[in-house]
Parts: sequence; C-alpha cells; structure tokens
Amino acid sequence: MTSVAVLGTGLMGAPMARNLVTSGLPVRVWNRTKAKAEPLAADGAVVVGSPAEAVEGADVIVTMLSDGDAVRAAMTAASPGLRPGQVWAQMSTVGIDAVGGLAALAGEHGLTFVDAPVQGTRQPAEQGKLIILAAGPQSARPALEPVFSAVGQRTLWLGESGADGTASKLKLAAVSYAISLTAVVAESLALAKGLGLDPDLVRQVISGGPLDNAYFQGKSKAIMEGDFTPSFTVSNAEKDTRLITRAGESTGVRLDVVAAAGERFRRAEAQGHGDEDMAATYFASFDKG
Repeated sequence: MTSVAVLGTGLMGAPMARNLVTSGLPVRVWNRTKAKAEPLAADGAVVVGSPAEAVEGADVIVTMLSDGDAVRAAMTAASPGLRPGQVWAQMSTVGIDAVGGLAALAGEHGLTFVDAPVQGTRQPAEQGKLIILAAGPQSARPALEPVFSAVGQRTLWLGESGADGTASKLKLAAVSYAISLTAVVAESLALAKGLGLDPDLVRQVISGGPLDNAYFQGKSKAIMEGDFTPSFTVSNAEKDTRLITRAGESTGVRLDVVAAAGERFRRAEAQGHGDEDMAATYFASFDKG
C-alpha cells in the first residue's frame, strides 16, 4: 500500500490529506504551524513535528505549500528522512521559475520529481475533485495513481519531464482565467452599487443567460451575502498574479487583465482582506475598503 507524506496542511493540503486517509492510504502530515495539522489526527493521519519525520519511509511525498521558497525550505528540512527512489509530487503553485530548482533538489536526493499543480480551490479539494496537471516519468505513475485518484477527479499527464515546467505553465494559464474572472465579477457588482443600484440586479440580468456560469453564481453570491470564507485567499491570488505576469513577460505576452487584477488584490490586501476569499477583491473598488 502506498504510504504518503503531506507537507503543508492549509486550505488545500488539509482536505487533500483527509481524502488520502479516507481512501485507505497511510498518511503522515506536517505543517509549519502544527495546530493546523492536528485536527487530521482524528481522521487517522499521523501528525509529526518535522518534515524529516513526515517523509521517512514514505513512498510518495506531496508538497502543498504557499510558494516555491516554502517548498524548498520544507524539502531541505526533510533531507535527513529522504531516500533515493521516493516519488515527490510537487502540487503547489510555484510558477515556472522555481520548478527547475526544485527538480534539481530532487535529483540531489535521488527522488523522482513530478510537477503536479492542481486546478481547483478548497471545495473541490474537500470533494476530491481537483484537476491534476502532471508531468513526470512514466515510472512514477503506478505509485501516484492511488494518490491522484484520492484527491482528484482526473489527471492530465503532460509529458515525461517534470523539470521543464510544462504542468506549471498550464496551471498559470488556467488560474489566470479564474483570477481575472473573479475581478470582473467584483467590479460589475461594485459599479452597480456605486451607481446607486442594488447589485443583485446584475445577477438577475446575467442569471440564466449566455454569460451565466457556476463560477459567476458562486462569487457573486459570496459578495452579495458578505461571506468571504476563504476558498482561495486574496493573498494567494495576488501571489499567483505575480507568477502569471512574470511568465507572460518572459515570453513577450502582454497580460493586461491579470496585471490589473493583481493591483486590485494588492489594494484589497492592504485594506486587511488578505486572508479572506479572493472575492473580497470587491472591496478594492472603494477607497475605504
């Protein structure tokens, strides 16, 4: 049976670890703030105090952390427990620039590196319905099959090399859509309010028409009800806009919309909404936030 170490039990990592346990896999978990990992003990996960303890003896290592620096720090700290032949599924959104360095770190320890960021937020993570974008050697796939099946509804394999960043490139392109759409929804409702209208009128116009979709309904509902329980935070969205725009700049692609969305997220963060759902970009439309 495939044993799994999960490094990072935040909004995404915790439900992913829970689904791994529910599927019957032995799971050890570590989080920098241990209190965030401890509830997983009730589900059957083994909560440990260091990355090295988590990875010792694991067949598969999953990293689900905030950025490339956090991933590198965790895996460096894990080095005493690493052994050649382990499969490292790097499932965080780290951007293109970081992937090569993480793959090199894997090589130093004889790990099989798979670049496998996920598309989806907290709710799909809880439901085990993430979309996994994966690139890595064919040899890693048998060990990863039960892991990916437990946390995702499908896996899109994108080649044999995790080091070239193919999967992370696709993740940036896909998340750019979600981030930009969130900003568009927020601005539409904010404009209605600024014009003295009930923002719900915008929902009434769009609902059931060709522009309607589940994402619009979810984010507009959150804004209308003032429920910013995080599914994906403002701070994480802002971080991703920087990764996306940097990727565009490196290839000569202008990304005006996502760059503007990034400015909105930075304003919302400065207003104190960083830990709220990214729908709180709504507040960036108003000077007082």
